[in-house]
Amino acid sequence: MITIPPLSTTYAQARAAFLRAGESALARIEHHIHPRVGPEGEELAIDVAELGPSDASHVVVVVSATHGVEGYCGSALQRHWLEQHSPERPDAVRLIMVHGLNPFGFAWVRRVNEDNVDLNRNFIDWSEPAPATPEYDEIADLLVPAEWSEAEQQRTLDALFEVVSSVGLERMQTIVSAGQYTKPTGVFYGGLGPVWSHTWLRSWSSERLAGASHVTIIDLHTGLGQWGLGELIGSETSTSAAHQRAVALWGDVTSMVDGDSVSANLTGDWQAVAAELAPHAEVTSTTIEYGIVDTITVMQALRADAWLHAHGDPTGPDAPAIRAQVRAAFADDDPAWLEQVWPRFAEVLERALDAAADR
Repeated sequence: MITIPPLSTTYAQARAAFLRAGESALARIEHHIHPRVGPEGEELAIDVAELGPSDASHVVVVVSATHGVEGYCGSALQRHWLEQHSPERPDAVRLIMVHGLNPFGFAWVRRVNEDNVDLNRNFIDWSEPAPATPEYDEIADLLVPAEWSEAEQQRTLDALFEVVSSVGLERMQTIVSAGQYTKPTGVFYGGLGPVWSHTWLRSWSSERLAGASHVTIIDLHTGLGQWGLGELIGSETSTSAAHQRAVALWGDVTSMVDGDSVSANLTGDWQAVAAELAPHAEVTSTTIEYGIVDTITVMQALRADAWLHAHGDPTGPDAPAIRAQVRAAFADDDPAWLEQVWPRFAEVLERALDAAADR
């Protein structure tokens, strides 16, 4: 049996463990400091560990914590690979581990960033008006009410179930989670423009991927699907060349655009613009999405978190229980879950590295 280290209990612990693992693997390490701090005043950063020739034309990038709290799983997988498997990297391939793309959400145990923005709804074309979401707007106050008493939770949940019975569960998932740009304190908010992590990713990619001819991207997520199952999700239609490359590389890749994924078709997903990050290269990308709990439990955690930061006190007495609720929805501390998720990650990364070496 493969023994995976337990999930870190805090962002600071996860960051320190990742940096130690990177150092032990003799990786080149960069620190990109975030302008905000964590709940204990700790420094936040996107840390990057790089192995292999700096001028290699074939690059594999593994990203954790696009949705902050989901970084607890991603960090553990990245760390374990660096500690135990870094010698397996083909010599001519450059491997880049991006740890904590959304370090604020990671530290504060939130999916969203310092602006309550879901990073995977922020990569729209900001030269055009943001998409309208009238169906979301109609239920926004039910999703994130001003009060979070048990009675108000039940009232709003009952009302939301009435909407589900009217439009169907699949349509409801799209209305709620596809992305909205009108309610800054709501769930799945896409923002008013490019946020800090968005700007960093584009800037960093333009510099560090400039010499690459082939780029493979693996983005690590939790929260949707069956317990421990790592579904591979593409952000392009299945008829696109990018999706077909992903299928040729990994096999069973679903398409959120075509509706055969556990995810709704997202607006502003960063993997949908992955080709823009290295426009001179052939880019192949996928998301690994690991399930933990059911959709209703996840949504209740997100509603509670949004209420806490919109109407409550993120440092007050309600905060610890709500953070624990969010963590339980996106980071399973059961060792059996970690044993379940590791093989999928190892297989996906191994195939990416081997394919990059064979080109």
